[in-house]
Amino acid sequence: MAKRQLVCVVDDDDSVREALPDLLASYGFDTESFSSAEAFLASDSVAATRCLVLDVAMPGMTGPELQTELARLQVDIAIVFITAHADPLIEAQVLQHGACAFLLKPFTETAIVEAVNAALARG
Repeated sequence: MAKRQLVCVVDDDDSVREALPDLLASYGFDTESFSSAEAFLASDSVAATRCLVLDVAMPGMTGPELQTELARLQVDIAIVFITAHADPLIEAQVLQHGACAFLLKPFTETAIVEAVNAALARG
């Protein structure tokens, strides 16, 4: 059996933090969720995380700021951005900096699972 890979969800929306990890776990992923970028960075999960499902707009450190901080720390984690607000400039910026996908909420189950699988396959 293949080793299960840790997928962390970072989103300030309670409903996303409850539903998305359950959905991903049903596809065989190990999951953890965090309410902020700062909480993720302070956790013991950073080194084990293979994919981040990361909200763009959050209080405090934003998703793109977390992406920049991870790069500064030389932590290579595949990132799938999710957002409730389409913003072509932010989408272009995060993809240029290595994000694997940029999904607009509400996204389909198929879209998020395919994005996470593609992100994990890149490394």
